[in-house]
Amino acid sequence: MDAPLEFDVSHIQLQERPLIVCDVDDVVLHFFAPFLTFIDGEGYEFLPRSFRLTGNLVSKATGSALEEKDVHRLIETFFEAQEHWQTPFDRVVDTLGEFSKDADIVFLTAMPPQFWAQRRRLLDRLELAYPLLASLQPKGPIVRSLHRQRTMPVAFVDDMAHNLHSVSEHVPECLLINLKPDSIVHRMAPAAPAGIPQANEWGQAATLIQAHIVR
Repeated sequence: MDAPLEFDVSHIQLQERPLIVCDVDDVVLHFFAPFLTFIDGEGYEFLPRSFRLTGNLVSKATGSALEEKDVHRLIETFFEAQEHWQTPFDRVVDTLGEFSKDADIVFLTAMPPQFWAQRRRLLDRLELAYPLLASLQPKGPIVRSLHRQRTMPVAFVDDMAHNLHSVSEHVPECLLINLKPDSIVHRMAPAAPAGIPQANEWGQAATLIQAHIVR
């Protein structure tokens, strides 16, 4: 099998200062809570039986589970309409605004790239006008391509263990922060690798980032 093509980050111009890379869904913008409200209106519900959407999204009328293709269709419909559903986490706008005075910030979202424009408009409206990358590829190689061989501090904030693990493999000097909401799906999620600090809100994450980038 051919190796995946390297994700193009050449349009992102970093300054000679620290870099903060942030996931978006359930880190910067609420995803799971508004998604549950959205699917309720579509006639479906999530049954918290395991850390998966496929098999756990069911019809309220029949109780039957949606097939994987129908789960993907629902998620894509939600992303198409995300500007009407997703809201920012508490303190994220002000926190990133303060960090942007001394660090570069890049959003790296695990979202189908065809919905980039909708997310760009939403983030801009919320005064979160930082560069945005949308890709379903592993995040570690993308963060490595962004940071390159720079000696400046780099931090990565995400809610999912596999993304944190990917970045740890490809950018071992990176500060990793597991920031996630207290949702039913996150409670069932695989635990982040040992030693990665956890944060429940942006005030805690900011303290960790500040200690790392001001050295």
